Amino acid sequence: MAGFVAGGDVARRGIALSAFGPLAGVVGDEGVTDVFLNGDGTVWADRGRGSALIDGVHLAAPVARDLAVRLVALGDRHIDEATPAVDVRLGDGIRVHAVLPPVSLGGALLSIRLPSTRMLSLDDLDAAGFFGAVALECIRDLVARRANLLVTGAGGSGKTTFLAALLAAAPAHERIVVLEDVAELRIAHPQVVSLEARQANLEGAGGIGLDRLVREALRMRPDRLVVGECRGAEIRELLAALNTGHDGGAGTLHANSLDDVPARLEALGALAAMTTDAVARQAVSALDVVLHVERAPEGRRLAAVGEFAMRRGRLTIRALGLQPPGVTG
Repeated sequence: MAGFVAGGDVARRGIALSAFGPLAGVVGDEGVTDVFLNGDGTVWADRGRGSALIDGVHLAAPVARDLAVRLVALGDRHIDEATPAVDVRLGDGIRVHAVLPPVSLGGALLSIRLPSTRMLSLDDLDAAGFFGAVALECIRDLVARRANLLVTGAGGSGKTTFLAALLAAAPAHERIVVLEDVAELRIAHPQVVSLEARQANLEGAGGIGLDRLVREALRMRPDRLVVGECRGAEIRELLAALNTGHDGGAGTLHANSLDDVPARLEALGALAAMTTDAVARQAVSALDVVLHVERAPEGRRLAAVGEFAMRRGRLTIRALGLQPPGVTG
């Protein structure tokens, strides 16, 4: 893979590449978005078009384990057989997920997410073909009229990058409060306040989840309230907040297609003890537009835009063919 750099004291996103040991060269490639260490010691990297095997890089089991332990420790967490799966943030947004045996049936597993060192704008995404299916002017209009947006897509599809670009287009006088399980969003905007969830310690105390952070954020007078990714009961607080006058908000959600989004919201709502009827009513009222992104062979792109509706007490969604303001199609 082209573009590798040596480890040493060179840094990426605030972390010296030397911290990644045998993976320093892969992590140092600016085009790489994800690095994976598998249980058999092989290393794979994604440059936006799917994972590719890295030739000449292979980690023996003890080396892989030591690397996983060291990276987790850099994130002020501990990993061992009693706590064999840990997620941490390093530096300015590098996300590391580590799994040790016996949960991993082979050797140690590492999944390293490497956000771009450059904060991309909507114009940058447009130049890369991201808006081929939808007019960029429509997306700018959604931000300008403070629509509540839900960005959906599969893992690695570009949800976080797209959301950051959307928020960067907000007026400078607006106060953006961002809540994340593990902080990844980097927004080129002068008023961004970031809160990060905290996992409980070994005794099970001290944990602060996204649901608690949503309640705290409402006391901070946000002009735009953003949940980096909804994974559980925090969906109840987010929908409730966006139904009480907090427009211009946004969140992301894992979903394989636009049609899958209602079922995904219902599943999360069930975790918060919400009925399907309650989820539907809250979502239709709270969320104006769903923006679904995909990773196609030619790269990441905005693939579909949808609008929620309610039918027989269930949440449904219909695709929108967005045109620039003033244009009918």
